[in-house]
Amino acid sequence: MTQRFAGQVAVITGGAAGIGAGIAARLAAEGARIALWDADAAALAAAPADHRQTLDVTDAAAVTEAAAATAAALGRIDILVASAGITGPNAPVASYPVEAWRRVIEVNLTGVFLTNRAVVPVMQRNDYGRIVNIASVAGKEGNPNAAAYSASKAGVIGLTKSLGKELAGTGIRVNCVAPAAVKTALFDQMSAEHVAFMLSKIPLGRFGLIEEVAAMVCFLASAEASFSTGAAFDVSGGRATY
Repeated sequence: MTQRFAGQVAVITGGAAGIGAGIAARLAAEGARIALWDADAAALAAAPADHRQTLDVTDAAAVTEAAAATAAALGRIDILVASAGITGPNAPVASYPVEAWRRVIEVNLTGVFLTNRAVVPVMQRNDYGRIVNIASVAGKEGNPNAAAYSASKAGVIGLTKSLGKELAGTGIRVNCVAPAAVKTALFDQMSAEHVAFMLSKIPLGRFGLIEEVAAMVCFLASAEASFSTGAAFDVSGGRATY
């Protein structure tokens, strides 16, 4: 496989399982040294990586410390893939649990903000970086009975656009990927009815593959993605309407 990332260091949040693990494997196969930041200590210990941080992405001080520790251990940070996330419960807005709403927003949106915020100064040392945030087609279209998840992912798209413009005069590019449903362990947090609803919306008639998302992410994480910033890239099987 082409070694597009030889000599580079990639941080993947939520990288011990699911989509994050698939992205980490693809980056490693193309030569990157991998730093995994994940809240699941057991999964993290079993995951292949050059550096590991057990981390709650909603803890601002801990995220800042993780960025410093990773840079100290591996010498630099060239790539951030912010993929840590949760789905939250499926419920209508009128009865959505307030604490569940707050938790989904904290992990999925504030966690992305904090990790982006922490790595930018490290990337600026070399005037080079690629940030790829994992959003969702739900952030564009809104899924019924998943308001917190949809709102959090819409926020990720907005954050990506803002930061991409802020850094447009530097060598750092910031983009996000908006997948339709990809079958991972997160499906265990959803009702069968909600899973069926998501599948019914995909014109290709199947869920996405982790490898398909990883391929898009790795393009955006590469030096080739030099003229794309502040953008959302769909991996939606035809679902996305804009």
